Amino acid sequence: MKLLVTGGAGFIGSNFIRWVLSEDRDAQVLNLDKLTYAGNLANLAEVAISLELRNRYRFVRGDIADVTLLESLLDENFDAIVNFAAETHVDRSIQGVLPFLQTNYLGTHSLIETARQRSIPRFIQISTDEVYGSADEGRCFSETALLRPSNPYAASKAAADLLVLSYVNTYKLPALVLRCSNNYGPCQFPEKLIPLMIANALSDKPLPVYGDGLNVRDWIYVDDHCRAIYLALKKGQIGQVYNVGGVALRTNLEVVQGVLRLLGKSESLITFVEDRPGHDRYYALDSSKLRVELGWSPLTSFEEGLERTTGWYLDHREWMQNCCSGEYREYYQKHYTERRETFRRLGVSA
Repeated sequence: MKLLVTGGAGFIGSNFIRWVLSEDRDAQVLNLDKLTYAGNLANLAEVAISLELRNRYRFVRGDIADVTLLESLLDENFDAIVNFAAETHVDRSIQGVLPFLQTNYLGTHSLIETARQRSIPRFIQISTDEVYGSADEGRCFSETALLRPSNPYAASKAAADLLVLSYVNTYKLPALVLRCSNNYGPCQFPEKLIPLMIANALSDKPLPVYGDGLNVRDWIYVDDHCRAIYLALKKGQIGQVYNVGGVALRTNLEVVQGVLRLLGKSESLITFVEDRPGHDRYYALDSSKLRVELGWSPLTSFEEGLERTTGWYLDHREWMQNCCSGEYREYYQKHYTERRETFRRLGVSA
């Protein structure tokens, strides 16, 4: 199987590339990534230098909105495209919407239109549970739930999902959509909750928690998501949406407390900061469709996954230090240290 993986230098994309090259000895991967702030080739350093994989993996730097580049790449007759390329952080989308529209919506359009013209046999759109908006406590979203995105990031992903599905109906594009709950694991950029808390705790810095910390998320270890994507590539039904949930509901506060326990740090480091706009209170996904149709289920408990994740960051402190510099420091200052002033300048009530 010859795959074009877009956004493969990011968190989930790089984990998927490593996973598929390890699990499928016949797989070949071309990784197309723009290398924005969260794209990091260090995530795939071992793959890039492996003599065993030198004929099965290569990297091209580029933008999924670059149609000329896409047309030249897709002349290589890929069996499938897996689209991870996206701007992903809610806070950043509140600060500036345009990059999210350019990549998440218009970039996806460039990909599916070029895939249609080149008759690519399969297209996988990687989406998010945030397209559903906030659920009532105790309720799990099925794939037929209404899309009610609460922030610009989620809206851009919902729009992309609908565009992909419209291409299935209108042009018979052989595509399907996966909507996953909160991923965690190695190589996640430290703007996200778990790596952010690990990084701060290791430096004995305050751990900023939005609001009261009782927002609930369903967590999934990234390898379990990778298995779901691979099954969808092999057996998923064209035109379908599949939810991928980890069955690990935790409040943000519980997650932070778990990180502190594993690192042997005091909960006195927890600092509550003003909540962000558009912060959904509760997410949970019903993944029964994926379980029944494709035989998937998560294999990693949250406790095991969090221990693995924390251990990875402890063993890769240089990776973390390289990420937590430059633009990241400016971002952190705006969204945590100077939160009220930042949102006042944007005309948003924090």
